[in-house]
Amino acid sequence: MRLEIRGVSKSYGDHSALTDVNLSIAEIRVVALLGPSGGGKSTLLRILAGLEIPDSGDISLNGDRLRPEEDWLLRHRRSVGTVFQSFNLFPHLTALRNISLPLEKVHGYASDDAAGLAMQLLSRFQLVAHAHKTPAQLSGGQKQRVAIARAVAIKPRLLLFDEPTSALDPEMTVEVLDLIAELRQEGRPLLLVTHEIGFARKVADQVVFLHEGKVLEYGNAQQLFEQPATPEMRGFLDKVLRY
Repeated sequence: MRLEIRGVSKSYGDHSALTDVNLSIAEIRVVALLGPSGGGKSTLLRILAGLEIPDSGDISLNGDRLRPEEDWLLRHRRSVGTVFQSFNLFPHLTALRNISLPLEKVHGYASDDAAGLAMQLLSRFQLVAHAHKTPAQLSGGQKQRVAIARAVAIKPRLLLFDEPTSALDPEMTVEVLDLIAELRQEGRPLLLVTHEIGFARKVADQVVFLHEGKVLEYGNAQQLFEQPATPEMRGFLDKVLRY
């Protein structure tokens, strides 16, 4: 999957979240969006997911330009799987229905087919025993695995992860990171916002470093981790990799 971003800016009132962002990635495999808090990572991810509209600039995926029209955005959202740090599960539905209901209502699956696919994913992600539990009955790691199963179920052309482990304890974090690594091995295009720098260093093919709403560096992950070109990225890595 090819990604092109040209001159994208986004503000919220007086706050500029993104400023003239330019980015060209010939093939998305695993791209990690890194940088300090407030740097614009989540805003860029939400724009790519079709959940926010930039104030200016153009974005295209495989030559298909993202457009602000609601009909187009609805189609785009159906083709992208997004996993949020807060899980975003329906609290009144079981794990099974959290996966199967969108398949029925949004993607046109028959009820039995949707339930069958949902159970396959719950089995794969070691969640069958929790299929009929509501989110309140699940651990944080289990909730996030259900959210990932829901995102994968729609067979997305791109998977987006926004700090998927930020609300988890260390053991649950490992569970979720292992699952993301498994998806990487399958060759699914992934774009990941994370503060888990060690994990990003292990799985990412490319890194995008955002600072104060601007892309300061992007390119080969190994090269950027070993030889960052800007003082901002050097300072960021010095802090997060110190311990």
